[in-house]
Amino acid sequence: MLAELRKHVPAGAKTVQAAFEDLRPGERHGLIFAAAALHWTNPEGRWSRVTALLEPGGVFASFGGPVQLADPAVEDAVRAARAPFLESDEVPSADGTPRGHDMQWPGTELQRSEWFTDVQQSVIERRSTMSSRDYVGLLSTISAYLELPTSEQEQVYSRILQAVPERVEIAADIIVHLARRRCEQ
Repeated sequence: MLAELRKHVPAGAKTVQAAFEDLRPGERHGLIFAAAALHWTNPEGRWSRVTALLEPGGVFASFGGPVQLADPAVEDAVRAARAPFLESDEVPSADGTPRGHDMQWPGTELQRSEWFTDVQQSVIERRSTMSSRDYVGLLSTISAYLELPTSEQEQVYSRILQAVPERVEIAADIIVHLARRRCEQ
């Protein structure tokens, strides 16, 4: 993603690739973004850390969203295949906001924060068809599967491969949140 960003910003723009926890306050940035990883960060102090890393007026951006099968019957087959290992493969909202709510997490927390303003949420619809193997490869990047022991991952992926057709259609909308750091008083 950083390579793609570099294609679209002026040559003199400085970019930094780092884990959130590895960034140290002191040097401030005009943009900080998290791509489908914000739920992995420590919630305690998350927004104060982001604020300390952003210059006044700087933008925080978050990208992520659920991957769902478009065909309910195939979704049911996957649910049954993963049931011995996972009740659900959804990433729960960090603040309990239910899916489908007008504003999703982290936008809900950003709206409540004293440090941010101009909170926006956009949804980029994404539909695609892929092979069953590519679909399982995609599942292997989802937190619920990553947290399983390796032996269970192999078993659940095998069961899912057997349960789905050779090609599957997925809905993988990207939910984008933008928020501007308030300028210091």
